[in-house]
Amino acid sequence: MNSNNDKIIVGSEEWCSFPALGVPAIKARVDSGAKTSSIHAFNIHTFRREGVLWASFEVHPLQKDRRTVLRCERPVVDKRSVKSSSGISETRYVISTLIKIESETWEVELTLANRDSMGYRMLLGREAMKGRILVDPELSLCLNEPSKEQLYEWYGKPQKNKSGLKIGLLASNPDLYSNMRLMEAAEERGHEIVFLNIKYCYMKVDEQTPEVHYRGGKILNNLDAVITRIRPSMTFYGCALARQFESMGIYTVNSSSAITQSRDKLFSLQLMLKSGIGIPTTGFAHSPMDTGDLIEMVGGAPLIVKLLEGTQGRGVVLAETKKAAESVINAFKALHANLLVQEFIKEADGKDLRCFVIDGKVVASIQRTAAPGEFRANIHQGGSASVVKITPEERRLATLSAKVLGLKVAGVDIIRSSKGPLLLEVNSSPGLEGIESATGKDIAGLIIASIEKRLKWVRPISSNAVETL
Repeated sequence: MNSNNDKIIVGSEEWCSFPALGVPAIKARVDSGAKTSSIHAFNIHTFRREGVLWASFEVHPLQKDRRTVLRCERPVVDKRSVKSSSGISETRYVISTLIKIESETWEVELTLANRDSMGYRMLLGREAMKGRILVDPELSLCLNEPSKEQLYEWYGKPQKNKSGLKIGLLASNPDLYSNMRLMEAAEERGHEIVFLNIKYCYMKVDEQTPEVHYRGGKILNNLDAVITRIRPSMTFYGCALARQFESMGIYTVNSSSAITQSRDKLFSLQLMLKSGIGIPTTGFAHSPMDTGDLIEMVGGAPLIVKLLEGTQGRGVVLAETKKAAESVINAFKALHANLLVQEFIKEADGKDLRCFVIDGKVVASIQRTAAPGEFRANIHQGGSASVVKITPEERRLATLSAKVLGLKVAGVDIIRSSKGPLLLEVNSSPGLEGIESATGKDIAGLIIASIEKRLKWVRPISSNAVETL
């Protein structure tokens, strides 16, 4: 054990390196409140080498830089359940490797975690610092900080690939996590992507020269693809814009017709039933005079009252008694709101599944658990997420649901009941934060890859990628 005089004094953030991983420099958040250390890792795959389990993974070593990619390999020493600062539980692989800070080198354990939503690509916890480091939280970068020239020497100078696709992101909020991740993923793969605020777009409907214009008069006629992420309140106009892009021969993900079908919850549920997909017993009526029979139709209270236009768990109410159900239904009807009543699946115990479907395949799935005192499992309503293994029946339900609505990208919500898996909802603009954080998968990159596949674009090998096999 080193004396205090022999220990390295560090601030709240410092640069370090991992010689055995081939990572010459990475900035770490120094956090004595965290027990374990973690490094940003994605595209994680495991394999056996001479009977030993190894992990192969990619790292973006530089913050706000998704073009620089390192491929690393290390033996797996453990697999642990870790709860992130956002409250999301996930199972992470643990590796052991050498860390170098200043002139000192020693062995540390690192958990492999997707830290895209975090401020730093690396977290240095107290187990790795024990006996070697003293933290002065008032300091920052008090050790040697690599110059820009050194980073260029190690990782190469960032260069924009001019041969990529031109992609538009049709949405409302450029600062939303999902939208930022899609922008980053497209740029990382060498594409030019532009954020298109739905409110700033207008169109020329013409047989010969259909056009979409953007604020200032710019004509958007040279796009290869448009990613449509349309909030419910902008469904009508957003879908009109998507149809206009489609009339111009521009590929849209998702298509206007698919979004329109998914946003009409009643219509989408009717389509599901026609395709043999199980749903909770659901009622719909226009007149409040039929409220009593409507309640009995779905098995009585408790029941769920759901606005047709709701999203992210908003507009969803649990009525625990018949009287409460009547009050809620009649109140919504008085506001001329369209709503569904749905049986309450008690055995689900405040849990549901979110399956992320891209091009007819479930690429990731999580179990969402409602916060204490809450029945809605949505992340936006305080729910937590953890990785879950879905059954073949659940996988079939998710892929078929997306196919029925014609969605290339979909978030399919499933509930486990005594009757088997039941479809709750299909989201045409699913959020990425919860599922990327929980699974560690680059979902945004997979969406961009699906566009590349559809347009038959082949990604060139990055000159900045470093292999450390």
